[in-house]
Amino acid sequence: MTATVSKQHGFLQTNGLRLHYVRQGQGPLMLFLHGFPEFWYSWRHQLDHFAAKYTCVALDLRGYNDSDKPSDVNAYRLDVLVEDVRGAIAALGYDRAVLVGHDWGGAIAWAFAYAHPELLESLIVMNIPHPAKFAEGLRHPQQLLRSWYIGAFQLPLLPELLLQAGDYWAIEQMLLGMAVDKSTFSDADLRAYKTAAAKPGALTAMVNYYRALSFSGPQWQPWGILEVPTLLIWGEADAALGKELSLGTEDYVRHLRLRYIPHCSHWVQQERPHQVNTLMDEFLALGP
Repeated sequence: MTATVSKQHGFLQTNGLRLHYVRQGQGPLMLFLHGFPEFWYSWRHQLDHFAAKYTCVALDLRGYNDSDKPSDVNAYRLDVLVEDVRGAIAALGYDRAVLVGHDWGGAIAWAFAYAHPELLESLIVMNIPHPAKFAEGLRHPQQLLRSWYIGAFQLPLLPELLLQAGDYWAIEQMLLGMAVDKSTFSDADLRAYKTAAAKPGALTAMVNYYRALSFSGPQWQPWGILEVPTLLIWGEADAALGKELSLGTEDYVRHLRLRYIPHCSHWVQQERPHQVNTLMDEFLALGP
């Protein structure tokens, strides 16, 4: 069932800054966290679908699109991003949520589930491994080669120059170039992503997520068993993150449902929205 309610734009205060969001529907809270180099728009298909049963809220993460863009690199540490989410749930008037994250948003969602499990009904993560599996993967040459961009994005100035060159050609290539189905992104979609990245301060803020990474920080801690019911969806043709990173996730998540989508890229919720929405519906129907 697809809802016909319109999308409403708004702002909320959390963790000392203002975040932009798009809201659609009524019911329990389903909170969406996007990845790089995206913004709330990457969840457009899910907002339309789940607004029939949920209050769907897709945030612009700090630094992105119309949200505040702190200049300090430390403002993009994972523990700070987790607190943004905690404050957002409260600011929206809820005490629990279904949390949905992809890419960087998924990394935040994993960390949030460990820090605040009491605030979650369930967790849905797409194409980002459990932190322990990612740390393990980075010890292997194949994944290190795929993750070359993480080190490159920690350089000063150069990433911003490369990302904005040629009318943000690199962002177009990340989206369209990595997609298996090239019809996934229309010209209007690509222009929306480029426009968001072109907002003052956005590119540096987006790259600062990588600059703030610490490979000895809390995100690389020994991880316990997560008790939050979790769905992990994985597009198998992800050029940046190998499918093998998902293997063994059950060692860290007690109630895990792992579903693969073949012939689908990293941009799974946009490339296969119907299939992703169906998998989410099936998982959510199981209850906690």
